[in-house]
Amino acid sequence: MLGYKTPPHHKQILKFLVDVLENDNHRGLLMAFRHSGKSTVVGIFAACALYMNPNLRILILSAHSGLASRMVGHIRNILENHPLCSELIPESKKEWAAGRLTVNRSIGIREPSVICQGITGNITGMRADLIICDDIEVPNTCNTEQKRNKLRERLRELDFILSPNGSLIYIGTPHTLDTIYRTDDDDSSS
Repeated sequence: MLGYKTPPHHKQILKFLVDVLENDNHRGLLMAFRHSGKSTVVGIFAACALYMNPNLRILILSAHSGLASRMVGHIRNILENHPLCSELIPESKKEWAAGRLTVNRSIGIREPSVICQGITGNITGMRADLIICDDIEVPNTCNTEQKRNKLRERLRELDFILSPNGSLIYIGTPHTLDTIYRTDDDDSSS
């Protein structure tokens, strides 16, 4: 509608995100170079996921709550401005705040449609169908082995928040050789 063209790598990112939702594992790691538009595409993806399923509960986690709030703001902006999403916007916007939003949906759930939190924030008792970990590894969360171990421990808690058949997507850029994004399958010599 705006006359913009979608760069090929953004199309690849979007295809990857859809594949994560559709595969049996429902887990994905998206690593791309800095300023490649990862978070922008992920925000569009999250808004689209809400359009397809307004009952979805999305948790956005970032290194700090301000970064996560920016993602929620991006999703809110898409929902408010995309013509196909007008039905999702509630008349009463009491759950339409900086760090959370609730779209019109057919069932009553206590969790907002989208909520954000910093990685060290309180997530106890939350439930989510889609967890997006966006830039959780940054210099102040990974510059020592102790911080990386604490971050890994915190991320293990996500299994208790994620609903059965829920999806978990990590988005980021490694900031250290011992990145939290490394898996046991990675070749340590590469």
